[in-house]
Amino acid sequence: MNAVDRLSVLKTYKLYVGGKFPRSESGRVYEVTDPKGNWLANAPQSSRKDARDAVVAARKAFGGWAGATAYNRGQVLYRVAEMLEGRRDQFVREVADAEGLGKSKAGAVVDAAVDRWVWYAGWTDKIAQVVGGGNPVAGPFFNLSSPEPTGVVAVLAPQESSFLGLVSVLAPVIATGNTAVVVASEKSPLPALSLAEVLATSDVPGGVVNVLSGRTAEIAPPLAAHQDVNAIDLAGADEGLAKQLEIAAADNLKRVLRPQAVDNWTATPGTDRLTAFLETKTVWHPTGSLGASGSSY
Repeated sequence: MNAVDRLSVLKTYKLYVGGKFPRSESGRVYEVTDPKGNWLANAPQSSRKDARDAVVAARKAFGGWAGATAYNRGQVLYRVAEMLEGRRDQFVREVADAEGLGKSKAGAVVDAAVDRWVWYAGWTDKIAQVVGGGNPVAGPFFNLSSPEPTGVVAVLAPQESSFLGLVSVLAPVIATGNTAVVVASEKSPLPALSLAEVLATSDVPGGVVNVLSGRTAEIAPPLAAHQDVNAIDLAGADEGLAKQLEIAAADNLKRVLRPQAVDNWTATPGTDRLTAFLETKTVWHPTGSLGASGSSY
């Protein structure tokens, strides 16, 4: 067959929920275009039912992921970086198309995203030493504070930085033992949906990360109001939507990470996003003649 006669195989993008790749239960899709308006693909348009299914999957995976050792979580995140490095050319193309970048700049974005996974992989077994420790007390007892994951976190990925921004908000959530329901960039969801394939073929257990695409204003409100979602990162919400979601989240006292006026995703991330979705557990223990029993809160 002459090469010019061959039809290329178009990729079918799907959601990523519970370690599987379902289509949206509604059957809806929407067109994804590049910054010049050229068609790139049809992406699944998630429904409220898809959002609820993703929360169920994230909750089911939480116990095992939170119970894994910090060292093991670091190994898993590093494996994601390895897998992403091996598919670098694919992601350079997708980021270039999604964000309207030249090949060189898109390559720099992908390299920075790989490095970001490595950064957070290195923090998994160190953050407890930074934010935890022994506390000075006056009395015949001592206490120790240690961080624990908050639970299921809804993550609204940045709209403009569809790949590096996404990794920058997702990696710290799972590095600290939380599970995530990610709403991909509405206008540029394809890098996120392809990242799901990397996660599925790495060592990340199914359900730890769940990726939805579609209309952010449609998917985010049921996540913010969901009683089994413990926290929400509003990085990808505009000012009006962010206010709406904060009100919905207050119903069950979710942790809310508000969007910043300007996020520089290329800057060294620091530990702020690592600590944003951690709770502190303090254990009190008597000394001397009070006995060996202890209490915690």
